Amino acid sequence: MSMYGLPITTERKKQLPKKAVFAKFHLKPSQRDGFDADVSRMDIVAVLSPATLLTITAGESIKDIYVLAVQMKRKDYDGKNIVLLSRLIPQNILFALQFETDTQFAVYHSDRLICSAWMPTGEAKMALSGLSMDAVWENIVKSIGGIEMEQGNTLTQQIQTNEQRAKTLAQIAALARKMASEKQPRCKREYFEIIKKLKSNL
Repeated sequence: MSMYGLPITTERKKQLPKKAVFAKFHLKPSQRDGFDADVSRMDIVAVLSPATLLTITAGESIKDIYVLAVQMKRKDYDGKNIVLLSRLIPQNILFALQFETDTQFAVYHSDRLICSAWMPTGEAKMALSGLSMDAVWENIVKSIGGIEMEQGNTLTQQIQTNEQRAKTLAQIAALARKMASEKQPRCKREYFEIIKKLKSNL
């Protein structure tokens, strides 16, 4: 097994110089400065494809996935810089963001940056599953985002459902705090009814 528990057949070693990215895509000075503040170095460390994963076929929409190790200058980076990379490079990319001794996996899918928790680099493993590259990509996204599929949903629909659920739960928590500090019984009752309605939508 190579880096991140991936098959040794997928291993590649190719630096992606920041200057080359800046020059090729004509980034604005503000974009360059923002990117430079977060990213130290980028290396392609693996390519996942039917040629490197012999039991997996090409997908209808995905032919290969690049694994990009990105040395970060800080943990609280601006996600816009990783999104920018995803938009500039016309490939599906599994990012392995590294800061000191920790790694975080990230992917850009359905116009969203989906990230795992930070973990010690030695424990950062990505298990591959699926018979086609489309399925491998979906399973990577689900693994990183901790996404459990509900029957009948596509991956994009499930991500949207989860986001809406998270927003509703945040609303309920905020209203519950207001209700707890409210002195007027009538207002408490109103908060209670709103919370009840929101819970019924979950």
